[in-house]
Amino acid sequence: MSILPAPPSPIQLLDLAAEHAALQPALSEAVAEVMASAAFIQGPAVGQFAAELGGYLGGTHITPCANGTDALTLALMSLRLPAGAEIIIPAFTYVATLEAAALLGLKPVLVDALPDTFNIDPVAVDAALTPRTGAIVAVHLFGQCADLEALRAISTRHGIPLIEDNAQALGASFTFANGETAYAGTVGEVGTTSFFPSKNLGCLGDGGALITHDATRAALLHQLANHGQSRKYHHQHIGLNSRLDTLQAALLRVKLRQLPTNTAARQAVAARYDTALAAVPGISIPARDARSSHVFHQYTVQVKEAGRRDELQHFLKSCGVPTMIYYPLPVHAQPAYAYLGYQAGQFPMAERLCGAVLSLPIHPLLTAEQVDYVAQYVGEFFK
Repeated sequence: MSILPAPPSPIQLLDLAAEHAALQPALSEAVAEVMASAAFIQGPAVGQFAAELGGYLGGTHITPCANGTDALTLALMSLRLPAGAEIIIPAFTYVATLEAAALLGLKPVLVDALPDTFNIDPVAVDAALTPRTGAIVAVHLFGQCADLEALRAISTRHGIPLIEDNAQALGASFTFANGETAYAGTVGEVGTTSFFPSKNLGCLGDGGALITHDATRAALLHQLANHGQSRKYHHQHIGLNSRLDTLQAALLRVKLRQLPTNTAARQAVAARYDTALAAVPGISIPARDARSSHVFHQYTVQVKEAGRRDELQHFLKSCGVPTMIYYPLPVHAQPAYAYLGYQAGQFPMAERLCGAVLSLPIHPLLTAEQVDYVAQYVGEFFK
């Protein structure tokens, strides 16, 4: 391998400090307003943010909550499923998707992923249905919609609710065969999202939200997120204490205004990566589903040769390029979920992906020179 020059400036996997510096006056003003009002819980900014996010997503009802995992839990709670009902979940996902079902006494039923988009395989979903299936959870992984055409058809045909885990794809859209276009998170019974700081729309702490077109469902979700109460001290349901802080809502209002610009910047970074990496023989660049836009929460390549992914990661680190592996273990291999009884080899695609994927730096402020530097070193490794 030849020696390449040092990076044009330090490369961050995600540069929140720089992103926030550009918004500092507006963020400081938002903090000051909340401090002055002293309405730290359920203050005006919470409802204002919910209305603005709902407008951004095409006129949906938004229920803010404490975090993305609570959003998944609340979505499943709203379905009123019996204990032991089966919840179909992708085997290649973050553990929170299973966690929400398991905490409610529901049974996660795993299905494999597609090899190109990393998303849940609709054929495997159809094959996993039983009379005990209570819901299907689709995860829009890394910023691209799962196959909502097929998943909605399965949901409608069998009368099984579709829940969308939209923590990584807020703002992505999907175009159906009939010409209809819908945002990720707005197609199923309920969509969920997270405002964890690293997300495309992230707060400065924890936060989450639920998305639905159904006003009745939205009212129930709002109650469930607030101790199950219809009004103060009147509790209709067993619920959670899961509220988005006023301060976080105020900060999210500022950042939501920047989201379209940031999404376009991420897409430009991804396009430059695509061009620079397309001819590198040892990797596959992210596949694009022509029906879905991609907001690139992650830019995730696959290393073709088994066992070389970790070598590539270590090499890039030595060159000043940070990377991450999402995810190093499929969820059925996690000790906490051994009770489900799955064995190694049952989900070969998820297992293969866990050994092959590597996410490269991507954020709105990544420069063309930095992208080219990363791509040069990836190419250098495979020479």
